[in-house]
Amino acid sequence: MSRRNTRFLVLAVVLAGLIGLGYFAYTSFREPLGSPVTPPGAAAGRPGAPAGPPGGQPLRVETARVLAAELALDATAVGSLRSNESVVLRPETAGRIASINFRDGVAVSKDSLLLALDAATQAAELDQARASLGLAQANQQRNQDLFAKKFISQQALDNTQAALKVQEAALALAQAKFDKTRIRAPFSGIVGIRNVSVGDYVKEGQELVNIEDIGTLKIDFRLPESYLSQLRPGQQLEVSSDALPGQVFTAVLDAINPLVEAGGRAISLRARLPNGEGRLRPGMFVRVRLIFEQRNNVLLIPEQALIPDSKSPYVYRLVDGQAKRTPIRTGLRRDAQVEVVEGLSAGDEVVTAGQMKLRDGVAVRAISEGAPVAPAAAPSGPGK
Repeated sequence: MSRRNTRFLVLAVVLAGLIGLGYFAYTSFREPLGSPVTPPGAAAGRPGAPAGPPGGQPLRVETARVLAAELALDATAVGSLRSNESVVLRPETAGRIASINFRDGVAVSKDSLLLALDAATQAAELDQARASLGLAQANQQRNQDLFAKKFISQQALDNTQAALKVQEAALALAQAKFDKTRIRAPFSGIVGIRNVSVGDYVKEGQELVNIEDIGTLKIDFRLPESYLSQLRPGQQLEVSSDALPGQVFTAVLDAINPLVEAGGRAISLRARLPNGEGRLRPGMFVRVRLIFEQRNNVLLIPEQALIPDSKSPYVYRLVDGQAKRTPIRTGLRRDAQVEVVEGLSAGDEVVTAGQMKLRDGVAVRAISEGAPVAPAAAPSGPGK
């Protein structure tokens, strides 16, 4: 055989092999005509057929009931307690302390004498002013009698009247100087711990003792400016303190600062809290809950039941043993609960755990809430 014939023969064999391989590939991947043979489990992939785990077993999920409950529209903040009235007593004049007429930490009434400075000089000036006033009054009375009898002129009478007024002013000045040596309670309250003792020489403006009116306390706190339209004086607040766990006190919103803080865009508020028993003290840290509105029959579901979506959030609702995808409209969120405005009714059962495996219409079986979600059953087959 010639070399040319040999080349043609090789090319023919190669071409035949390529044609055979192509035909084999075509027949292997082409679906045969007629009714196709559906492998086990393929029905789940057809449109309209419910998805589910292999083997036809329902998925096990945790569920919860939609509850109708009361929901408070409120705002929370932290605040500080302040005395209704608070002042640090300081002398207006220098002197030596002659007496202290109170015990530390006791209640005192308004205008009661708390401390007295040595007032020997002021008392002497006061006596002198009283004597001078008495003499001026006698001269005035005498000159009035003489003027009535035409024995003195009008000018002489006017001079004695002016002298009388001067002595009256001198007496008032001496009395004021004496009173400044007596330090009295400006209001009823509880005195603090004094910083001085009898015999101490104190200067003007030196701190002596504080006095606090704690029968009513003020609460200063802030809220974001977004709450401004909902704030009204007279609204009720619930107040609690870590120092008194489990106890809730009622206060009333008293004042709203007209100026919004530019730095934090917050509103400064002040409330009043009755404290007749004295369980709370100024300076304590408290938690404040301001209630705007109390709503009844609000539908609530656990937060974990909600599935976010670009169009609308939804939940899976159990209907006749199947999971139904149900779009909902939500409202407020409180304490891991979500308000359902639209889409559910009270008593509906929603899936709270195991949603990642679900599809609309899949068969499910509820297990007790809080129990772990069991994995889907593995497909059975040879070697399993």
